[in-house]
Amino acid sequence: MVRIRLTRMGKRHMPFYRIVVVDSRKKRDGAYIESLGYYNPLREPAQIDVNVEKAVEWILKGAQPSETVSNILSKAGVLAKVHQIKYAKKEKSDEGIG
Repeated sequence: MVRIRLTRMGKRHMPFYRIVVVDSRKKRDGAYIESLGYYNPLREPAQIDVNVEKAVEWILKGAQPSETVSNILSKAGVLAKVHQIKYAKKEKSDEGIG
């Protein structure tokens, strides 16, 4: 299964995280398929930088975000965009039936 999760970077006691697409069987900091952005929790407020188009593309392909990444993507507006795309298609197909 393909997952979207965090991989840890940075020095000891100063972590930041990359948001990556990875096979679920790989190690936390192992090789990844694609990097979607980064998350720095030490900044106030937390710094989030996500490539929205790539993230939406991967979620629509079936990649499952981890719980933490799901919260981060929600704050970045990615999940709202995915919801809008999925249900806009459904509404268009429903209009053709009736």
